[in-house]
Amino acid sequence: MTDVTHTLQLALRQPHPHVTIAALVGDIDMLSAPALRAQALEVIQQGPPHVVLDLTRVGFCDSSGLSALIGIWHAARAAGGSLSLAGAPDRLIRMLALTGVDSLFAVHATAADAVTAVTAG
Repeated sequence: MTDVTHTLQLALRQPHPHVTIAALVGDIDMLSAPALRAQALEVIQQGPPHVVLDLTRVGFCDSSGLSALIGIWHAARAAGGSLSLAGAPDRLIRMLALTGVDSLFAVHATAADAVTAVTAG
């Protein structure tokens, strides 16, 4: 599934039966965050509850995006899964730390590292 929402593109792949990687390109903002959240919730409901968001090509994330990430995390946890972030830009990592939600997400350098961590544990 690939979708385009205002300023964000989302491409899904499933490298492991229990994990879906969502590679994002663009900005996570008030225009794109609702669609991101809706698509991620659909993935969690239909498939494996473990989701890795590959943020390597995300340029910007505002408070709406942060709210969407928290909502996705809650849905994954409720389904018995997890949400991991991969390749998060420094600005987003700082925002996670400043808001105190950095403890919710496992943050990895690459999507492959995140998949390895999820499938090992």
